Amino acid sequence: MQKRKGNYRSQRIRKPTPNEEAKKYIKMGLIVLAVVTVIAGTVKLVQSNVFRSKEYTEKTGDKIDQSRPDIDVQLLTVNSYSRPGTETNRITGIVIHYTANPEASAQANRDYFEGLKDTRTTQASSHFIVGLDGEIIQCIPTWEIAYASNSRNNDTVSIECCHPDETGEFNGKTYESVVELTAWLCLKFDLDEKDVIRHYDVSGKNCPKHFVENEDAWDQFHKDVKKQLKKIK
Repeated sequence: MQKRKGNYRSQRIRKPTPNEEAKKYIKMGLIVLAVVTVIAGTVKLVQSNVFRSKEYTEKTGDKIDQSRPDIDVQLLTVNSYSRPGTETNRITGIVIHYTANPEASAQANRDYFEGLKDTRTTQASSHFIVGLDGEIIQCIPTWEIAYASNSRNNDTVSIECCHPDETGEFNGKTYESVVELTAWLCLKFDLDEKDVIRHYDVSGKNCPKHFVENEDAWDQFHKDVKKQLKKIK
């Protein structure tokens, strides 16, 4: 039987040029980089959610929203001198301070903290400042540390309070707002009045002056916070 002659031609496999090889590996590298970026972003998001929900334990809900005092949010620019952007640990206390600057407004103190990024004279800030008219300015998110309470920066929220004279005693409007803000923060972080401390209790500094030099006034502040907290729970 006669074999049929096929019309076949042997094909030679063409090897890619060096440029084509390089392009192939670059493309593969970009794909891998994209996948790694997506994975890293997902992990960071998950870690952030875990941090917020389990370690940080900041509560939310209608009751907390409804009891929230009027807060003027004026966050500082992230910088090394007043808002480092570092996350806190679980919040376990509220620290009360006074400005030691009679008659200065909350806005002036907030602007001073903001200006430290330029002057670089010191590291200082506070999460909140309560003014002479009872106004409340927020400078730093409560999940970031403020340069306010020394060794307790990483697990406390700080409240800086304005005062009209050298005694450091708060006027009625300031006092009322500080009580309301403190009680609300206690509700938000599942704390009570016993978790409210003075800067003095951390570092021995005479701050807030009136509450350090007048223990009865400090005891009364605790009672007023407890009363307000009971009211909003």
